[in-house]
Amino acid sequence: MTYPMELWENTRLEHSIYPFQLFQNHHSAKMNDCILYLHWHEHFEIIVMRKGRAQFHIDSRPYTVMAGDVVIIPGGSLHVGYSLNDGDVNYDCVVLNASLFNDWMNDPVHVQYVSPYLEGRQRFPVKPADHDEVCANYYPILNEAIAELAAKAPAYQLVVKSKLHVLFTLLSRTFMPLQLDDKPVEGYFPNYERFKLLIQRLESNLPEKLTVEQAAKEVSLNPYYFCKLFKRLTGRTFIEYVNICRMNEAKRLLLESNDSITEIASKVGCGNPNYFTKLYKKYMGKTPSITRRSLE
Repeated sequence: MTYPMELWENTRLEHSIYPFQLFQNHHSAKMNDCILYLHWHEHFEIIVMRKGRAQFHIDSRPYTVMAGDVVIIPGGSLHVGYSLNDGDVNYDCVVLNASLFNDWMNDPVHVQYVSPYLEGRQRFPVKPADHDEVCANYYPILNEAIAELAAKAPAYQLVVKSKLHVLFTLLSRTFMPLQLDDKPVEGYFPNYERFKLLIQRLESNLPEKLTVEQAAKEVSLNPYYFCKLFKRLTGRTFIEYVNICRMNEAKRLLLESNDSITEIASKVGCGNPNYFTKLYKKYMGKTPSITRRSLE
């Protein structure tokens, strides 16, 4: 999940029969560094914070997370994360597709309790234990599933599948009675799908010069309201977000290509190499030359 170049992330899961995968993320970060780049996919994503503090923006809402916290991101949600401290920020991420539980579809209890969450008719709270502390008692089950995913002992797929189903069942038993009273789970975010397309365009066409006014027009909003909503969605201003995307891609090119610094600056939309160096140092904490020399 490092440096995705499109908003939609085609997360490749190892097996179609057992569509889940573990990503273990370790960052040596500075305050406000991006540790999870803005994207969405059709899969569920469960984040277990291991070390450090971070803020994740999920469908425009900020959530502060520290070691031991669990975050559940439903399929189709835009999400991004930033460090809230200098130092190590480590988290495990389990990505799973709802099709993992297709063979339960003939079970009426599963259909009653778990299916509404898999199908998006109901949503678990993003931080379940903040809503009901009993959920913290379920997290060892998740940690056991993660340990199985990491070790990959024989038949680990069956163990992981069973534990994830138990986790979803316990969560649904906790929250479904509270969610059957017709209260909306998520607030309305205007032009949400247009924002998705806009951010995909930004990340796919880094050299493009797009002003705030032009971007606002893309989502049919006036510039003031656009800026307000964009920051609510991503946690960054429009200009900051564009610069972060460009500098992340520049870092990737510095480490993975033989392009000159001037060529890289041009590829990420910074025609002036001196300005590029200044911008890169601002967001990455070091010059492009030092980043490249780290390979030597």
